[in-house]
Amino acid sequence: MVDFAAIVADEAELRQALAESDIVTLAMVLVQLTGDDAILDAVAPCVRGPWDYAVTMPDGLADEIRGRLVETLNDYAASGRALPPAPTAAQLQRMMSVSVGEAVSDEYAPMMAEELALDDTDPRGIEWRDKPGAETLGQFKTVIIGAGMSGILAAIRLQEAGIPFTLFEKNDTVGGTWYENDYPGCGVDTPNHFYSYSFEPSHIWTHFYSKRDKLFGYLAGCADKYGLGPHIRFETEVTAATYDEAAALWRVDVRAADGTVETHTANAVISAVGQLNRPQVPDIPGLDDFAGPVFHTARWDQDCVLDGKNVAMVGTGASGMQTGPAIAGGVGHLTIFQRTPHWVIANPNYHRSVALGKKWVLQHVPYYARWYRFQLFWGYSDGIHQALQVDPDWHMPDLSLNARNERFRQSMTKHLRRELGDDEALLAKVTPAYPPYGKRMLIDNHWFRMLKRDNVDLVTDPVAKVEADAIVTADGARHAADVIVMATGFQAQRMLWPMHIVGRDGVVLRDVWGDDNPKAYLGITMPSFPNFFVLYGPNTNLGHGGSAIFHAECQVRYVMKSLRNLMEGGHASMECRQEVHDDYVERCDDAHSRMVWAHPGMNNWYRNAEGRVISNSPWRLVDYWAMTAEPDFDDYIVA
Repeated sequence: MVDFAAIVADEAELRQALAESDIVTLAMVLVQLTGDDAILDAVAPCVRGPWDYAVTMPDGLADEIRGRLVETLNDYAASGRALPPAPTAAQLQRMMSVSVGEAVSDEYAPMMAEELALDDTDPRGIEWRDKPGAETLGQFKTVIIGAGMSGILAAIRLQEAGIPFTLFEKNDTVGGTWYENDYPGCGVDTPNHFYSYSFEPSHIWTHFYSKRDKLFGYLAGCADKYGLGPHIRFETEVTAATYDEAAALWRVDVRAADGTVETHTANAVISAVGQLNRPQVPDIPGLDDFAGPVFHTARWDQDCVLDGKNVAMVGTGASGMQTGPAIAGGVGHLTIFQRTPHWVIANPNYHRSVALGKKWVLQHVPYYARWYRFQLFWGYSDGIHQALQVDPDWHMPDLSLNARNERFRQSMTKHLRRELGDDEALLAKVTPAYPPYGKRMLIDNHWFRMLKRDNVDLVTDPVAKVEADAIVTADGARHAADVIVMATGFQAQRMLWPMHIVGRDGVVLRDVWGDDNPKAYLGITMPSFPNFFVLYGPNTNLGHGGSAIFHAECQVRYVMKSLRNLMEGGHASMECRQEVHDDYVERCDDAHSRMVWAHPGMNNWYRNAEGRVISNSPWRLVDYWAMTAEPDFDDYIVA
C-alpha cells in the first residue's frame, strides 16, 4: 500500500529528491501512473543508453516531467484512487525500449513483468496447485548445503512452502562469499540495486557498488527477517552425501567444528556451495620457505600489518584489482605479479555515492526502484550478449569478435591511454591482446592511477620461485617481499569439491566429473543423482554480465516447482535422463564454440584443461529464464 499522503507531505523535500533522481526512470514512473504514452515519444530521442550518464535531455523537458510527477502524486494523495493495473505486454515493451535507448524484444516482456513485479506480487514464490497435507509436508525433508546468497534464497522459499529443511553451513554465520572475503577494498562489481533479491529490494546502499560489509549486512538481514536461524547448523560442514535407492533418501554426513560426525537423512539435497568458495593457491617452488606471512585474499589475515612493508601481490584479477589500490597508499612498496592483463571498464558510477534524494525516491515513489532495476538489468546483461558472438567474417579476429566488440576494445583502450598517458612501456604491459570479455571483465578501481605510484611496480615476467625474503622471476630478478598476498582466484573447476557425492548404483560424482569437467542439465541436475539439485552449478556463471542473484532465483524457482510436482504427484524421486542431460551439454558446448570464452587466444578460469567452457552460461538471461520456468517431468525418470 503506497502512502501518497506521506510522499507529498513536504513538497519541497519531494522536489529536491526528484531533482537528485534519474530523469528517464522518473519518466517511466510518470507513464505508469498516468498511462500517458506521449511522454515516451518525447523522451525516446534523448536516451542513448540505460544509465543516467547516457541521457541528453533538455532542461525544459526534464522540469516538465518532474513537475507533472509532483502533480500526479498529489492527485493520488487527494483522490485516494488505486494504483493503475500493470502495463500490457505491448506497453511494457515500449517502456522498456525507451528506458534503455534501444529496441527491447517482445520476448522480454513476460520475464520483466515477473522480475519487476509491477502488480505488487512475488511471482517466483511457489504456488501449490494441490497442496499436500501437513503430515505429507512434514515428512519431506530437505538439506541445503551452504548459507550464502543461493542457500539463503532456497531456505526462504522452502520455508514459504512449508517444506521442512536443515541448512548446514561450514562457517559461523551466513553470507558465503560476502562473509569469507573481507580483504581491503572487497566489493561487488554488479550494481547493487540489481544485485539483490527481486522480492527483497534494499534501500540501504550508500554507493552504487557497495563494499563487502554492506553486502554481508544485506544477506544477514534477509536471514534474520525470514527467521532462518533455527533451521541453520553453523560450523557444520557437509563431507559426503550418499543416495539410498531402496529408501529413496539421501544420507548426508556432516562434521561439526569439534570433530563430531553425524548422518542426516533427506528426501532432497540442494547444494548451494557455488563455484567460488575454495581458494586456488599456485604451486610455486619455495613458497613454503618464505619467512613472512602468505595468505589468499579470500582468507585475509586481519592481524597482518602491511604499513611500511614490502608487499608482493600475485594476481591481477577481480580481487587483485580491488585490493591493490586499497593498500598501495600504506605499504612501503607493492610489487604486483601479472600473468595476463585484463580488460578494464571505466564506470562513472563505480565510486559514486547514492544521493540522499535518490535513496528517498527509491524507497518511497512507486515503481521507481523497479524501473531503475530494469535499466541496470539491461545495461549489464543481455544488452551486450551479441557483442560476445564470433563474426566469422570479422577482419581482425585476434583482437575482437565483431564490430560491437571492437567498439568496446577501442573504448577501453582509450581509457588506458587517458589514465597512463604516454608511458608506452606500462601501456604495453596492461593492454590485452585478446578480445574484450575473453576473461572476466573488471571495473577500474583506480587501478591504473595506482600503477603510476612511485611505490608500485607491475612485473610481467613469470614467477619462477620464492625465497625466504623475495620472489624470483624467470629473468632472474629478485623482488624483495615481507608479505605475499595471493590474489589467485578459486578452484572453480572442481565444483562441489571436497564433498564426496555418491548417487544411484554407487556412482561417484567425482568419477563422472573428474577434477575439471562438471556437467549438469540446466546446471542443476545430473543423471544417477535423484533429487540432488545444484545452485550456481556448471555453465551458470554469468560471464557476459548480469546478476548472480537473478540466475539463482531462476534456479530456485525450478527446484521448488520440482519439489512441488514430486509431492503433489505422490512421487519419491526424479532423476535427469541421460539423453536429456547429454543433449543439453552438447547444445551448451555448441553455443560456446561461437563465443568469446572459447577464443583460441584465451586462458581463463572458465575453461578446463581440455579447453571446454565449464563455468559460464552461453545463454542470454531471457533464454535461461524460459528454460527454467517450468520443470518438464518428461526430462526425468520419476518414481
